Amino acid sequence: MPPTQAREKSKVPAAESTLRILRLLASRRGPQPASAIAAQLGLPRSTVYHLLAVMEENGFVLHLPEEQRYGLGIGAFELSSAYSRQEPLSRLGRPLLAALVDAIGESTHLAVLHGRDVLYIVEERAKNRPSLVTDVGVRLPSHLTASGRAILAALPKSQVRALYPNAAAFTSRTEEGEQIRSYSALQSELDQVRQRGYATEGGEVTPGLASVAAVVRDHAGWPTAAVAITFEAERVPERRREELAARAQKAAGDLAARIYGRG
Repeated sequence: MPPTQAREKSKVPAAESTLRILRLLASRRGPQPASAIAAQLGLPRSTVYHLLAVMEENGFVLHLPEEQRYGLGIGAFELSSAYSRQEPLSRLGRPLLAALVDAIGESTHLAVLHGRDVLYIVEERAKNRPSLVTDVGVRLPSHLTASGRAILAALPKSQVRALYPNAAAFTSRTEEGEQIRSYSALQSELDQVRQRGYATEGGEVTPGLASVAAVVRDHAGWPTAAVAITFEAERVPERRREELAARAQKAAGDLAARIYGRG
């Protein structure tokens, strides 16, 4: 950190501590006791109680007196909603994907999980490459797509199971590729994604086209989105696909860094 930034940071310890508390609460599955917050952040209990009281007064923290715990309040939700309205993911992701297309000559897209589907929020199409179904705003079943598989592989298995409770959840579009028609088949595919570090898809969305994708994680390790590269299957050999997967992983890492102000 540059000296100037370090000096500025030292002048606002309360602001830094407040943000650390909010970030901690956002990373937990449920409300936390003030004592646990103080211990995990290495802050004095008196400081934590004081800051929690101010945040509660302003709606950013909710106190649950029966449980003696604190959780995120409506103010935090309003910030989240504003974040979504401003479309920061697509704004930050579009120039990265455009640069990726220029470098590799293949089409790319950025998708987020929406229920059991993936929602495409950015598409950058390469010159002289076939049209794709993944236009901005299009939704596709996540288990069929490389983007969806990359995101699902980063979720807890219990959450994936909740998204896919029965056989009716496993729809299909084509007869190409290794069709996933059961939860066990999906978990087997996701295990491979975790081992490789990226997801693949071949013909399940559009016959003749294949994709590789990498997950974009947030500060707590949860999946935020996925960067995917789509290409004509017969034109791209296996070795080239591994190179494209590495490019997708690099772009996903760069986007994660930009989201959290590190890039």
